[in-house]
Amino acid sequence: MNDRLPPLTALRAFEAASRHMSFALAAEELNVTPAALSFQIKSLEEHLGAQVFRRLNRAVELTEEGKALAPGVADGFEALHAAWRSVQRRLNSATLTVTAGPGFTAKWLAPRLYSFAQSHPDIELRFSAGLKIADFARDDVDVAVRFGQGDDEGLFSQPVIHEWVAPMMVPELAARVKTVEDLRSLVLLRDENSLFLEPKIDWPAYFEHAGVAPPQTFGPSFSQADHVVDAALSGAGAILGRISLTDGHLRERRLVIPLKQGLDARADYRIVCPRGVETRPQVARFIEWVQDQTECIEEFGRDIVFMNGNKARRG
Repeated sequence: MNDRLPPLTALRAFEAASRHMSFALAAEELNVTPAALSFQIKSLEEHLGAQVFRRLNRAVELTEEGKALAPGVADGFEALHAAWRSVQRRLNSATLTVTAGPGFTAKWLAPRLYSFAQSHPDIELRFSAGLKIADFARDDVDVAVRFGQGDDEGLFSQPVIHEWVAPMMVPELAARVKTVEDLRSLVLLRDENSLFLEPKIDWPAYFEHAGVAPPQTFGPSFSQADHVVDAALSGAGAILGRISLTDGHLRERRLVIPLKQGLDARADYRIVCPRGVETRPQVARFIEWVQDQTECIEEFGRDIVFMNGNKARRG
């Protein structure tokens, strides 16, 4: 039996044909004639010593040998594409693609894009907003901003924001709030985006830690963290605001924190990338810029007493 691999062109023809289950469509994708593609498939079969396709009147189907071969060939080409894209990204110092959740992208990254462009005019920053965890071997992403309480085993991981929440609202509503009991008279907007965190940092948990009975009903619930912040900005009600998404609004006094009791989320935003990528010039400069931008967030937590945990602690 011949252990040598067949020519790459033959494997490429087989991969496309097995994916489309059509010689014509595969030939069109590879920009060759159907006859040329058929010749490549035939050469692979001769190299293997077995047929990989059954030729029917108007279609083709994989033989058992073809079925056994197809997944490995597809994975091999995907690995080649991933490696090629990875090297291209390494050589490209002019662009930086960052993925982050929609809320963090809308409320933290996007408003600071002008600042980054001013500081680093030679780097084109691209955002990819989504909740899917980035696959650095497959996705065209350089770094990810992840949020949660888990670890990032096998990756470079740099915490940049420690998350906490406190009651936030527009100044007009805040003027009516002197105690936790006063919150009961307000519309309490809810953020479903934080429900996965343990311990809970929602309104029922807040009232429980404060030793105050919660209201019997709460206000509207939002599945996107940035949407609940927008609702609070409109004056629709109070939120347990996440400092990562509200620091700019707090600085502008569009939102205020009338009470100094908060909840520690025990979760962080981290900049994550494959080990070694953090030393690439544009990645290192992005990490440094984020750290500079987040330093001022700490000032808002200095006077907050975090009620959850074994004992209250200050930010």
